[in-house]
Amino acid sequence: MASFEIIGGKKLSGEVIPQGAKNEALQIISAVLLTEERMVISNIPNIRDVMKLIELLAAMGVVVTKIDDHTYAFEAKDVNLEYLLTDDFKKKGGALRGSIMIIGPLLARFGVAYIPEPGGDKIGRRPVDTHLRGFEALGATFEHMKDERFYKINAKNLKGTFMLLDEASVTGTANIVMAASLTKGETTIYNAASEPYLQQLCKMINRMGGKISGIGSNKLIIEGVDRLGGTDHRMLPDMIEIGSFIGLAATTQSEITIRNCSIPDLGIIPSVFRKMGIEMEFRGDDIYLPAQESYKIQNLIDGSILTIRDGIWPAFTPDLISIALVTATQAKGSVLIHQWMFESRLFFVDNLIDMGAKIILCDPHRAVVIGSNRETKLRGITMSSPDIRAGVSMLIAALAASGKSTIHNIEQIDRGYQNIEQRLRAIGADIKRVE
Repeated sequence: MASFEIIGGKKLSGEVIPQGAKNEALQIISAVLLTEERMVISNIPNIRDVMKLIELLAAMGVVVTKIDDHTYAFEAKDVNLEYLLTDDFKKKGGALRGSIMIIGPLLARFGVAYIPEPGGDKIGRRPVDTHLRGFEALGATFEHMKDERFYKINAKNLKGTFMLLDEASVTGTANIVMAASLTKGETTIYNAASEPYLQQLCKMINRMGGKISGIGSNKLIIEGVDRLGGTDHRMLPDMIEIGSFIGLAATTQSEITIRNCSIPDLGIIPSVFRKMGIEMEFRGDDIYLPAQESYKIQNLIDGSILTIRDGIWPAFTPDLISIALVTATQAKGSVLIHQWMFESRLFFVDNLIDMGAKIILCDPHRAVVIGSNRETKLRGITMSSPDIRAGVSMLIAALAASGKSTIHNIEQIDRGYQNIEQRLRAIGADIKRVE
């Protein structure tokens, strides 16, 4: 197990380049199973979850060629379906929540899939019903072997259909889209997710020879084709990392430029941080953040307290709720943080309270943050990361705090942020990894 040791209270300065998008990578890399032809994927983030998925595909028989640190070629000519029944697959797949994304391509191309119950963050219940009900609507049958914590899905005669998703799940929509892309007939998915990463997947499938319309809306129409070919694809920059760097700059009073942000794909993320009083300037596709001694949270027009609430795209992404919360601790004014999608994601605020932050945890979904305007400086403590986003929020707090902080279980942070300590040191942070 590794830990970070941070000496906080230092202003940072410089440029950062966001990594490729983690949430896009898990979908796109799984989609290489849709074709036997060569796929070249670039801007792949070198993070644990993504590397584990690539290792899993290689174990399944996909020929993986590393072109450079962030570019890989994949050829899924000879997929070993027997491997899916092995203990090794159960172990590797069960340790990676992203492994569920291989089901759609496997069903589309081979008519069968096996998957262990997925792992991942401990942030509350994350059921896979949307995925499985979507496959069922296409004609698949599935069996949940509870004792073995394993799913078996058969899909020999899939047919296009109309479906209304119970929830606009991003991974659920992506999985169903991949399955439908090679399914006979027309499939309509209503209440589909529309995140930029899902749009990227649909556009890539179309370049492979697929026929998907309605991209960017909540109604996708997929006309199944007989086969898909190879293509090249480049990942978007990670919007969650961009939001994390915005929060970092404000909280630590730092002057930072975030390069190559694909600003049109950020949605309302910049405007939410601006409501918290954070100044930023768009310079081409870069975001410049000046050092701010103070930033003031806006009230609503009627004078009532601002609420920052997550939601389905194009609403504010739930992955940045933790970042917004820690950023608010150093602001002037108060804000209600409402994380409605996951019931355990706010429990990390106990650590921020121990650091001196003024936070009232109302229930598992809501917290009121009373910004100190830096009058009460955060102090360094020892803490443990429960999930990716909470871990980075703790890291931001530690960098703003006076004294030394230690963060344990940083493997969670490594799942979502590549070489984070090296990149932070490059802009002046005092941080080191301790094994």
